[in-house]
Amino acid sequence: MPGGLRGVLLPFTTPFAADESVDLKALRANLARWNASGVAGYVALGSTGERFHLDARERAAVVETARECVPRGLSFVVGVGEQGTRGTIEECGTAARQGADAVLVLTPHFYKGAMTQAALASHFETIADSSAVPVILYNIPQNTGVALAPETVARLSEHANVAGIKDSSGDVANFVEMIRLVGGGAREFALLTGHAGVFYASLASGAVGGILAAGCALPRLCVEIYDAARANEHERARELQRRLAPVARAVTVRFGIGGLKYALDVLGYAGGPVRAPLSAPGEEARREIARLLEEVGGRADNVVANV
Repeated sequence: MPGGLRGVLLPFTTPFAADESVDLKALRANLARWNASGVAGYVALGSTGERFHLDARERAAVVETARECVPRGLSFVVGVGEQGTRGTIEECGTAARQGADAVLVLTPHFYKGAMTQAALASHFETIADSSAVPVILYNIPQNTGVALAPETVARLSEHANVAGIKDSSGDVANFVEMIRLVGGGAREFALLTGHAGVFYASLASGAVGGILAAGCALPRLCVEIYDAARANEHERARELQRRLAPVARAVTVRFGIGGLKYALDVLGYAGGPVRAPLSAPGEEARREIARLLEEVGGRADNVVANV
């Protein structure tokens, strides 16, 4: 896979125009700027990309446009995940034909009472058997109500076509157990955090990178944390993480995708509106986001200066 699954990958937002149509010109501009930030790759149509608010035509346009803009040396992952195994396999095929290097597969969750660990393992194994590109597991129980157990992740890590996991739970103890159980495997399996608030803690515990929504606003800062941790410059990494944490919490946990898009607007990217039922942050929240960005440096290109 070009770029591999190490470092910082951005699960980029889908910019909308004022009428909420997909703004592909704005997407191209955002990607051109992110390409110069040192990130290792991208995820299209993830949770941050409002995948579930796009129709099939819009999803195809986003993926095709992004594929044209992402250099071949960077990893390009596409988010998929219907509620049924068969539908997800079809989505994987579409993503592969559109040029995805891998697919990020969400856990099925509508029938959560039936989603035993055995059912989840069978679901992902069947998808991996059929997919023309590697599969990355996507664990985000705060959204789905369904969690992949560390033992299930360890089982799936043995599949030749399961390349890694994005764990967005923020549960470091659970993530460390995944690392412990997977660590004895014979093949490389990428353990990636999807929670910027615990990025350094995850790296220190053995993660190989992160797929970070907050990185869309502060890509260089996230890359600097990764580079410092790899270089064993832990004091610097901890200080950078302290600077990232309040912004990450504001634009993900507290104010959601609307908050992240507003942060992008403040920083000169194309953020734009969200689609209902999501909502834009209110005036007080906007002031707080702007203040936090100013405190961390004010511009995404300069946030690591003098640290």
